[in-house]
Amino acid sequence: MAKQTGIIKLNGTIGGISFYKTGDGYLAREKGGVSAQRIATDPAFQRTRENNAEFATAGRAGKLVRNAIQVLLQNAKDKRCVGRLTRALLGVVKTDALNVRGERSIQDGNMQLINGFEFNQNGKLGSTFFTPFVAALDRTTGELSVAIDAYQPAVRIAAPGGTTHYRLSLAGVELDFEQGSFNFGMEQTAIFTHSTTEQATSTLTAALTADSVLPVMGVLGVEFFQEVNGEMYPLKNGAFNTLAVILVDQV
Repeated sequence: MAKQTGIIKLNGTIGGISFYKTGDGYLAREKGGVSAQRIATDPAFQRTRENNAEFATAGRAGKLVRNAIQVLLQNAKDKRCVGRLTRALLGVVKTDALNVRGERSIQDGNMQLINGFEFNQNGKLGSTFFTPFVAALDRTTGELSVAIDAYQPAVRIAAPGGTTHYRLSLAGVELDFEQGSFNFGMEQTAIFTHSTTEQATSTLTAALTADSVLPVMGVLGVEFFQEVNGEMYPLKNGAFNTLAVILVDQV
């Protein structure tokens, strides 16, 4: 592919050259390649069909995950989040040792591979929240919890410039990848001042289904605010908010 330069940027096809916009700028490439019909029927492209099927599985799974945590994700993601999550879930698909190629699934793979996944590369939980915490899931009661040690926000939370306040959020989701459905639970702290005043030991809990056998994912996020005339505004439209997977549990 080639990068477009100059003042005028093109979109579309001219003389067999496709012009298009991506996150990396305006690009151009020559049209061509194998027809879709041949890929769908030619035995020589069996591996391609299998790869495409599993990529589609990862794509659907990624959409389900994003929909499940949308209430937090909408203000805590980077522009490459969709692609990064799809690649991570494709890695999970490839660990499925039960099904044949092209039919491998998320739920039969090792979902621990997405534990620690950061939804916002511009504000990572791992380089923002330095307070020890322990996440746990009680499948009998359906309670997902995170126990957080006492901490001083100004010491233990690396906040972007302009921050006056912050909030912590815990969310848990049961994910049914076969049916394309989910169950969501969440708890948030109050909006606290980002200061040296110590916050006591606390526990956030998210209520899920008791005795569920579905995969469960827990995410923890930090939102930053700026107080102006008594009103709280998301700092820089949430550009530096953090959200990361802190627990994955499969039966």
